[in-house]
Amino acid sequence: MIFITHAQDNVGIVTEVSGLQPAFSVSPDLQARELVPFGQKISLQDMHKGQPVIRYGQVIGYLTEDLEAGRWLQQTHIDLPEAPTLDSIAWKKTDLPELDPLAGYTFEGYRNRDGSVGTKNVLAITTSVQCVAGVTEYVVDRIKKDLLPGYTNVDDVVGLTHQYGCGVAINAPAAIVPIRTVKNLALNPNFGGEVMVLGLGCEKLRPERLVPQKQGGNGESDILYLQDESLDGFDGMVTEILAMAERHLEKLNSRKRETCPASDLVVGMQCGGSDVFSGITGNPVAGFASDLIVRAGGTVMFSEVTEVRDAAHLLIPRCRSEKVANRLKEELRWYDDYLIGGQADRSANPSPGNKRGGLSNVVEKALGSVVKSGSSPIVDVIAPGERVQKKGLNFVATPASDFVCGTLQVAAGMNMHVFITGRGTPYGLSMVPVIKVSSNTPLKERWHDLVDLDAGRVITGEHTIESLGWELFELILDVASGHKKVACDKLGIHNDLALFNPGPLT
Repeated sequence: MIFITHAQDNVGIVTEVSGLQPAFSVSPDLQARELVPFGQKISLQDMHKGQPVIRYGQVIGYLTEDLEAGRWLQQTHIDLPEAPTLDSIAWKKTDLPELDPLAGYTFEGYRNRDGSVGTKNVLAITTSVQCVAGVTEYVVDRIKKDLLPGYTNVDDVVGLTHQYGCGVAINAPAAIVPIRTVKNLALNPNFGGEVMVLGLGCEKLRPERLVPQKQGGNGESDILYLQDESLDGFDGMVTEILAMAERHLEKLNSRKRETCPASDLVVGMQCGGSDVFSGITGNPVAGFASDLIVRAGGTVMFSEVTEVRDAAHLLIPRCRSEKVANRLKEELRWYDDYLIGGQADRSANPSPGNKRGGLSNVVEKALGSVVKSGSSPIVDVIAPGERVQKKGLNFVATPASDFVCGTLQVAAGMNMHVFITGRGTPYGLSMVPVIKVSSNTPLKERWHDLVDLDAGRVITGEHTIESLGWELFELILDVASGHKKVACDKLGIHNDLALFNPGPLT
């Protein structure tokens, strides 16, 4: 009927799909006084104006008016509290939990020369400027139709197109974010080091900054400029690009899957289209799986600065060292300043859909969001566009936007993606498998062919967070091995990459 996340909570979450009807007895001491819809909050006691509203055992806001027990507590009934100041959150050396190692788990992956492991075998065509995006999309289509059938061990070809490269202040301090993002996208382990670059020739972002100009055994370059005077028209461009693609496809086609330890997993955790159940089903299940990956020696990243900012007091104490804690504060503070510079603040989050799904404000959303990080210590903090360097749990600083966050996690080096949703989104990536987890069963039933795992079974009592955490962990290994295909890959639903560009345009 209702779900209470913490013993100190004064609100509960309605789990009855049809909602609670007026006069329905929730318990001997609590009766619904009006219709309270599925996924919305019901007051558990008589509450007074100015009183803290508590969920997850934390204050998520203050009442704007008196509210009787059994009433529907809506967003308009809650004032947003002040965000905790970063300087007020002290890091103290404490004994962080040491999780027992988890041995013996493996997957079948593609081992790369640099030691990283791919879960897909994909040819990537990166670009230095938006001007060449149309040509890139054309040749990707040609390669898929004309060349890829002859290279059966290659999964796909993708164009890493974007809206950057020219008309930008290339030396502005913030320009480093999109530049290193484009550069590190090409280094994703699922590309096997066989990346080719299409440039125009007059752009500010020089292709040589993205991929070092190496020469092959025949003096062949990985970079092609469309303005090269030796190219005869559009057909000449396409012919040369296809020839370059064949050289890379031959190398990729020779790669074979081999047994790799679970410590080679690099898993990005992300949530989007969240609802009130995300923080009590989908994200805790992902968090349990996150701990299993870390216990197995692998790497997990969680992100979305604006969706963890109001839970900073829970994250900073989990940092492995004071240095890591200070790095986390730096990234959160940078984003505070970025929002102020754009005349925005944290109240812009959550989205209208999040609110319809029962989330009252960004504080409640943050408390539910951080749960997908599990309980492992945070070993490192990564700036937007940079690559993960350490195994274990990493915070990768990104905006909360699904596609921008996903792009930055690809650049950070993830080879598997877990995406938790309550409202539903067809989000997917072509270069990294995306496991879609629903936070509630009605979504899974409605989107039966778009969702890979239903975490809503926690609410129905069919499963526990622990049992579904293990199920997700095993699904990650199966998908990483190529034994199972995720829904968005079956359907061919993939989002474009989206760079985070905080720098000025010229």
